[in-house]
Amino acid sequence: MLQTTQKQNENLQPRPPIVVVLGHVDHGKSSILEAIKDLKITEKEAGGITQHVGAYEVEHQGKKITFIDTPGHEAFSAIRSRGAKAADIAVLVVAADEGVKTQTKEAILHIKKAGIPFIVAINKIDKPNADPEKVKRELAQNDVLVESMGGKIPSVETSAITKKGIDELLELILLTAEIEEFKCDISKSGEGVVIEAYLDSKRGPTATLLLRDGILKLGDIIATASSLGKVKVLENFQGEAINQALPSMPIIVVGFENVPQIGEKFRVYPDISSAQKYITKKERKKNTGLTGVFLVEKGKRILNLILKADVSGSLEAIEGMLKELPQEKVIVRVLESKVGEINENDVKLAKSAKAKIIGFRQKVNPIAAKLAEREGIKIIIFDVIYELIQAIRQLMEKTIEPEKVREELGKMKVLLIFRTEKNRQIVGGKIIEGRVKKGLLIEVFRNEEKVGRGKIVNLQKNKKDIESAGKGEEVGILYQGDVKIEEGDVLVFYSEKREKEKL
Repeated sequence: MLQTTQKQNENLQPRPPIVVVLGHVDHGKSSILEAIKDLKITEKEAGGITQHVGAYEVEHQGKKITFIDTPGHEAFSAIRSRGAKAADIAVLVVAADEGVKTQTKEAILHIKKAGIPFIVAINKIDKPNADPEKVKRELAQNDVLVESMGGKIPSVETSAITKKGIDELLELILLTAEIEEFKCDISKSGEGVVIEAYLDSKRGPTATLLLRDGILKLGDIIATASSLGKVKVLENFQGEAINQALPSMPIIVVGFENVPQIGEKFRVYPDISSAQKYITKKERKKNTGLTGVFLVEKGKRILNLILKADVSGSLEAIEGMLKELPQEKVIVRVLESKVGEINENDVKLAKSAKAKIIGFRQKVNPIAAKLAEREGIKIIIFDVIYELIQAIRQLMEKTIEPEKVREELGKMKVLLIFRTEKNRQIVGGKIIEGRVKKGLLIEVFRNEEKVGRGKIVNLQKNKKDIESAGKGEEVGILYQGDVKIEEGDVLVFYSEKREKEKL
């Protein structure tokens, strides 16, 4: 027993720390990474906002550090939660000019739940209205006491523009890693977590993996709870081909039979049969959440959607935000939610289900584009998630039946019947309430009971056409309707407007 323990300890060796960067949207998480190493993240992202998870490896003082860059928008809460669980150290980025915001508080909860050490980076220190002391006080109010305030959490003031504090931040990360002593066992089969997954139109199912322990080699059999495959392509985070990956490395793998789910753990297996035993046999439950067909209350409208996105994380975020939209009047039903380009099958499904196709950072297959144009199927492509959600909200509002709003304007007592034709009459009477004008709708009451309806085709006084008349005036009306008016009837004049309802 002692011999086995000694052998295990001999196999253990230090590994680079895996660092997750968390914080509120636009507080400079990606800019800090760009400053650390010329990664050019922000330039590649629509609207300057990171839309899905990336992993990057950098080197400082001869030591490697792996960074997970997570989106800051509220839609990506689940992704950020997974990011914290996959990491060893967290960097909480707070803008010096804005302070603690909604996602800052949420990030603090994720870090504490994950139970990992963290460092506070007070960023944008170059801004004229930067107030790091105010930020520290706000953090203290959220149970984060930095060292300069008498606490135990290290903090550093940074500027991605001037590069101030960047080296200090890296040194703090390496110091924390040294204290924590992160270890790995390279004799073990490789295992880790799926950070991102998507369908590459040329290479097939592709996943970004974070190796936590062991070694992953080209040709290895690999499996998650939902997918298995053989590593046909193995690349580092920069897309360069490699033969094997070591612990803490972010890697790109091609070879899964289908796109794995983000957040899933993966392992290397000796053979396909071993891997198949690991695969979860139960299919993901259908007809849950927004996806699938389900019963709808009578009278409710439905907006059918087909979602296609660049990566699984984007789909998860979009579906999460759609659930937040009010659905008392219109139900959003996602018929299909997949990664990959928009193809002919999507268009055919949209035609049969009268659905809209929503693409997020995806292309439309040329054949599918022609088919959609011919069939009149609407395809909308977005690069920014907020714009996508706003457009879906507008589509929901368009499906609501405008509400009829009735306004009663006046009443007239019928005194004479001048002429009666097939479905028209000329009648005379005295206005007893309100006003009457051409074009108004009429309800005919006889002995206080409604007997029919119609409309005013023309209005006269003293044999001259007029536009309107008020209480006390005697007028003649050319009436068209479904019932014959009799002397003594009371005509109620009203208008109807269709007003568009909001969600």
